[in-house]
Amino acid sequence: MDFELLLRVLIAGLCGVTIGLERKNRMKEAGVRTHFVVSVGAALMIIVSKYGFQDQIGWSNLSLDPSRVAAGVVSGVGFLGAGMIFMQKNTVRGLTTAAGIWATAGIGMAVGAGMYFIGIGVMIIIVIGQLVLHGRFNWLASPKTEKLLVTIDNDEEIIPGFMDRLSKRHITIIGFEAERKDKEMVLRLTVQFKAGSDIEKLLSFMEEESVVKKMKIGE
Repeated sequence: MDFELLLRVLIAGLCGVTIGLERKNRMKEAGVRTHFVVSVGAALMIIVSKYGFQDQIGWSNLSLDPSRVAAGVVSGVGFLGAGMIFMQKNTVRGLTTAAGIWATAGIGMAVGAGMYFIGIGVMIIIVIGQLVLHGRFNWLASPKTEKLLVTIDNDEEIIPGFMDRLSKRHITIIGFEAERKDKEMVLRLTVQFKAGSDIEKLLSFMEEESVVKKMKIGE
């Protein structure tokens, strides 16, 4: 019996490692070790919940509810996942990794409870889904927003043409401020572009623009 329970923990750990490898390859916050520990810990908790109190069974004044430990694991992992989520340049990052931590705990609990088929099956589904869906549906994602500080010649007549060329690159201007400084004009722009667009393309466009003297991102 003890060997079988240890085998469950090992299988749960392997499932966590498999998911963690995919996350590590994408340079995410939580990698192999985090997913391994979460899966092994969840398997251990469910094993203790299911088998750790068998010596208490039969007491007339005692009732056991193994599902309470499972609920506690889910809640605890929720706090761990929250630490993976952060804001960067007006974009929420870490949601997929946090969801992966939560799902890894579920896989660990399933394997720990002896549900090998469903646990391993869900692990395979998650890994395949991450590989297949990554970057395939950028056109469905929300547009990216960036703040730009662009320095041009102090000539209002060049602004309309510059804005028009931005629009032709599918860059939408949602905020605009202009400030004159000696012989230069500083434009504070808030722009939106498709989630699938690379920020490098925006930088390349700015470098090609003869009217642009300097540019900073995130100002």
